[in-house]
Amino acid sequence: MRPSAVVAGGAGFIGYHMVRRLLAEGFHVHIVDNFATGSHQNASSLLVEDRCDLLAADICHRIDLPGPIEYVINLASPASPVDFERIPIDIMAANSLGVRNLLDLALHKGAVFLQSSTSEVYGDPEVHPQREDYTGNVNMIGPRSVYDEGKRFAEAMSFAYLRKYRVPTRIARIFNTYGPNMRSDDGRVIPNFCMQALSGQPLTVYGDVCRTRSFCYVDDLVEGLFRLMLSEHTAPVNLGNPLEVSIVQVAQMTIALAGSPSSVTTVPLLHADDPRRRRPDIARAREWLNWEPKTDLETGLRYTLDYFRSYSDPAPQDRQRKGEGSP
Repeated sequence: MRPSAVVAGGAGFIGYHMVRRLLAEGFHVHIVDNFATGSHQNASSLLVEDRCDLLAADICHRIDLPGPIEYVINLASPASPVDFERIPIDIMAANSLGVRNLLDLALHKGAVFLQSSTSEVYGDPEVHPQREDYTGNVNMIGPRSVYDEGKRFAEAMSFAYLRKYRVPTRIARIFNTYGPNMRSDDGRVIPNFCMQALSGQPLTVYGDVCRTRSFCYVDDLVEGLFRLMLSEHTAPVNLGNPLEVSIVQVAQMTIALAGSPSSVTTVPLLHADDPRRRRPDIARAREWLNWEPKTDLETGLRYTLDYFRSYSDPAPQDRQRKGEGSP
């Protein structure tokens, strides 16, 4: 009998790639998504497989699915800064009510629960690079707090179910991830740069030129998620690329790879508590999962630019601007 997995947020960016990996491994996959930020195009391309089905639902309501389920994978939460002010309450609900509903499903099915957390739990870090035992520097009431604190709460809820009900939980702290199937209006660095470079517009860098990020290609991230899902490790694990680059460097590389006439322009930060630096310590992932990213930034950017060159925006009704969605 084929193993079965639920992927909440399976029509979103990372969710789409995770579903593809599970199908390639022989799983039957139940996608759960309400298309707040997920894409019907993503879902349609996955549903051609007879081992994949879709429940169009909001995880903030109870989720019931028939039959045995071995894994519940939660990738459902808007994750872009443009969403933090647009749907803040929905983001917090997805990471509280939604996480509890999925944990209840895992408890009922006797399934492993994989929670997608984030490097945002570290806030604007005072420890660099960030290790999993660092508890963060987070502004609890800033505009980013709906996501930062939502994910911190989700981790706490996951551990509560582990301790009280022995639900086998896995927690992935995902650092900046990019690649094909991102939204063109995602609002994060690389899709912004790709769309601006391909249209010949100036590439917008927020804040000073010293700000850094660490960018992980989505296929590498999914490999780490898959290994963590199959492991026995319940403590949080950083999944990201330890190569730290300045955002200006990424902008210049994108312009060069796109063959674009664009220039780079700097503008004030959208949020004062936007992290200045970001770099994961992945020693735990290397030791526990035998994992590290393989795709260099130039190669990953080429793949991503190729995707956006052929990108067509979905119809407005494709993304209902409410509720829980997909990272």
